[in-house]
Amino acid sequence: MCADVTVLGLGPMGAALAAAFLAAGHRTTVWNRTPGKADALAAQGAAEAVTATAAVTASPLTVVCLATYDAVHEVLAPMAGELAGRTVVNFTSGSPEHARETTAWAERHGVRYLDGVIMTTPSGIGTPDALLLHGGPQPVFEDCRGTLAALGDPVHVGTDTARPSVYDTALLALMWGTLTGWLHGAALVGADGPGGNATATAYTEVADRWTRSVRTFMNAHAPDIDSGHCPGGDFPLRLHLMTMDILAHASELRGVSSGLPELFQELTGRAVDAGHGDDSFARLIEFMRKGGPA
Repeated sequence: MCADVTVLGLGPMGAALAAAFLAAGHRTTVWNRTPGKADALAAQGAAEAVTATAAVTASPLTVVCLATYDAVHEVLAPMAGELAGRTVVNFTSGSPEHARETTAWAERHGVRYLDGVIMTTPSGIGTPDALLLHGGPQPVFEDCRGTLAALGDPVHVGTDTARPSVYDTALLALMWGTLTGWLHGAALVGADGPGGNATATAYTEVADRWTRSVRTFMNAHAPDIDSGHCPGGDFPLRLHLMTMDILAHASELRGVSSGLPELFQELTGRAVDAGHGDDSFARLIEFMRKGGPA
C-alpha cells in the first residue's frame, strides 16, 4: 500500500516532488504560503490543505522544500506539537550548520527528522538516476525509503544530518571538475591541426566510455586515501606529471586555455618534488588539504 505524504512548499522543486509522489500513486497533500500554486497539482489529484498544520496532520511523512531554513522554522515551529512522532524530510538548501540546528529542534520536539539534498534539477525528479541524499537515523530512513523512491534514487549517507550538505558541495566540485575537463577536451579535439576538427558529439561518445575507466581509478584510489598507503603501481605520479606536460604542450599549440593543465602540473609537481613520485594519484589529496605539505 502506498504511504500518504505531505509536501510543504510548491516552488519549481517542491511542485516536482509532489508531482512525482502523485505519479507513483501516493495520496499527496500539498501546501504553499502563496495561494494558487497548488492548482495544477490539485488537477492531478493532490489534496490542497488550507493551512500548514492541516497539511502535516494529513500524513505520517512530510517533505519540506522551502526557500530557506529560516522559512522552515517559521512554518514548522508553531506546529511542533502536531509534528511529534511524525517524520519530516527536509530538502531545503542550506549549510551543515542549518542541518544541525534543525535536527536539534526536531529532537527537542520528538520529530523523526532527516535532512536531505537533491542532486538534480526539477525536470530530473522521478527518474531512476535522480540522486537524493539523506542524513539521519537509519531506522527513520528505512521507514520512508519506499515512499522517497518515487523521487529517484534515495541514498542514506550516515546518521549525521549535516553530511548531505557536505556531500552536496563535494559532488558539485566533481561535476564542475568533470564538465570543465570535458570542455577542455572538446576544445582540444575540435581545434585546427592534425587529427583535430572533431565534433563535440563524436568526442563525447568516446569520453563517455572513458568515464568507466575513471570510475575504476576512483574506486581503486579511495582505499589508498583512507589508509594513507598510496603505492604507485604501473602509473605513479612521476608518469602522471610527464603526461600532464604533454597535455599542457598540446593545449598551448591548439590555443586551448582553461588553466587545467597548469593546475594539474603545479599540484602534481609539488608532490613529486616532495619525494612522492613513485606514489599513486591518491597522494595528491594531502597537497589539497589545509595544513598539508607545502
